[in-house]
Amino acid sequence: MDYTIKIGGEAGQGLQTIGYILSKVFVRGGFHVFANQDYESRIRGGHNFFQIRLSDRDVLSSSEDIDIIVALDRESIEKHKKELTGDGMILYDSKSIKEKYEGQIFLDVPMQELAIKTGGSKVMMNTVAVGAVLGMLDYEFPILENIIRETFKKKGSEVIDGNIRAGMAGYDYAKDNCKRCGFVIPKGDKKRRMLISGNEALALGAINAGCRFMSAYPMTPSTGIITYMASKADEFSVVVEQTEDEISAINMAIGASFAGVRAMTATSGGGFCLMTEGVSLAGMTETPIVIVLAQRPGPATGLPTRTEQGELFFALFSGHGEFPRAILAPRDAEDAFYTIQKAFNIAEKYQTVVFVMSDQHLADSYWSVERLDIKRIGIERGLLRDGEVSKDYKRHRITESGISPRAIPGQAGRAVVVTDSDEHDEDGHIIEDAMTRRLMVEKRMRKLKGITSEISVPTLYGSEKPDILLTGWGSTYGAIKEAVDILNEKGMNVSMLHLNEIWPFPYNTKLQPHGVILSPFNPISFAISLNASFVARSFSGDVTHLTEMIKEGVKHKGFSLIDILQPCVTFNKLNTYAWYRERVYKLSDHDPYNRKEAFERALEWGERIPIGIIYRNDRPTFEDQIPALKNGPLVRQSQDRSIDSLLNNLY
Repeated sequence: MDYTIKIGGEAGQGLQTIGYILSKVFVRGGFHVFANQDYESRIRGGHNFFQIRLSDRDVLSSSEDIDIIVALDRESIEKHKKELTGDGMILYDSKSIKEKYEGQIFLDVPMQELAIKTGGSKVMMNTVAVGAVLGMLDYEFPILENIIRETFKKKGSEVIDGNIRAGMAGYDYAKDNCKRCGFVIPKGDKKRRMLISGNEALALGAINAGCRFMSAYPMTPSTGIITYMASKADEFSVVVEQTEDEISAINMAIGASFAGVRAMTATSGGGFCLMTEGVSLAGMTETPIVIVLAQRPGPATGLPTRTEQGELFFALFSGHGEFPRAILAPRDAEDAFYTIQKAFNIAEKYQTVVFVMSDQHLADSYWSVERLDIKRIGIERGLLRDGEVSKDYKRHRITESGISPRAIPGQAGRAVVVTDSDEHDEDGHIIEDAMTRRLMVEKRMRKLKGITSEISVPTLYGSEKPDILLTGWGSTYGAIKEAVDILNEKGMNVSMLHLNEIWPFPYNTKLQPHGVILSPFNPISFAISLNASFVARSFSGDVTHLTEMIKEGVKHKGFSLIDILQPCVTFNKLNTYAWYRERVYKLSDHDPYNRKEAFERALEWGERIPIGIIYRNDRPTFEDQIPALKNGPLVRQSQDRSIDSLLNNLY
């Protein structure tokens, strides 16, 4: 069983309420649910929809095939009726949208009339709509009744009873009048599941991680995090501050972290632009901070309510200067809950900035989740104990790991914590000399090795030897995983490689359990791969051969690359001139036009190193193939041609 329901309408018509309550009903009934939203950047009007997919098996993404459309306006019908399955139905209220549709796919339910008649208010037509959908599915109404009682328990029995009557009226009307409805809903497995969005999961994970301060300026699609945190602030002793702008947001979070509490901020691309100097400040002062960067399409305002993964490089290269950072990208709500907890641990352990990459799809979608283990990830603060704070405490002490001892200002009555946005010495005082600068940069960058050890390897789903490998990161996980299953069911051999921990790139893999030993860059094989048409290698210790190769490369009409082996006499005490002379040999019995053989020679290294023309392809050049260039470069050609002949063709 796998059904999809789409609720469409204008902003302000309550379609999110209908969608959320229906999703809750199906989760309570023991089904797997994935729900996503699409909304325009306006408070009223426009076209929005809330889409629910329910199944008796795990579902991780939306479907293009719709079984039931709940149309709250005419646009929803015109825009989405082509998405209906063969047995699909459209539920609408002709009086509300002021148009009557004929045809067997339409079920006209007088939702507004039933709401006023049974509930006493047209506001309850959304409850009628929920009941009508359940009636079309012939599904259990008591589940909805219980949810109504929970939802409106603070509003009194009159509101509760009115909504129950309204829901039942919609349920009965649809069940009695939808003669074409043949939907079959089996009994759910009755497992206890929660319905949780990505933003809720991130906020819950932060609270569970011990976050005690959040400052942010509301910006779609990250706003749900601060609103959820604010709703729980008193209960969990969290300070939540809506700032005047993103500059204040990040600097307040840095200040709170410096004072010793776990702190975070959340924003999107446009807001993050204002945070980049603060990112650099955290890098220099080695102040731990977690930043949720909820991506949306740019540049500028872009499409503020749509989804896109367009800010990964922005996070990776943000902030002036070099300093270590980590970038994590949860794949769904469950993963978001655990990922942000890991982010806080990495941030404090290595005293750095950690980004958690989200997007509108992750932020606003809902997943059914069986259980979140609040004890899976312990809290690692990385703070000194009172007894470890010495009188000669240095905030930026140079250590082998790059991690300096971190104390809270005034801790144990003797911790004088000094830092600065200028380059500083171990005590935190401003310096100007090059040697201290070098030592401090190296100290900070040494932390990258430790951070790398924390990063999990990518997830491989499917065969280890696929014909096609689909790759992705972050919230693309669900769609790619289901695509792999669909394609494999059709007889293909497809796998997925997915990353949810992006930077530093994980070194330890199944094939390299002890990490990757980075080999020297091989420009020869790289140039051949890029379709260079002349690739050669020479040795600076053989000037005659080197001159010959350079001449050949210059004469060649095409993309030429010559790799020159030239050891550094100052620093390279291993690969010396003598070392190369013992190993290089001139290619003789070699066909440079054979690409496969060229790759073999390119990868030959060690006891024997080939020099000479490794690959060439005398194919026509770009200039040869463009008629306008046959007479030489355009800049040297005459421009006195008349367009009279072209104008004559227009008469």
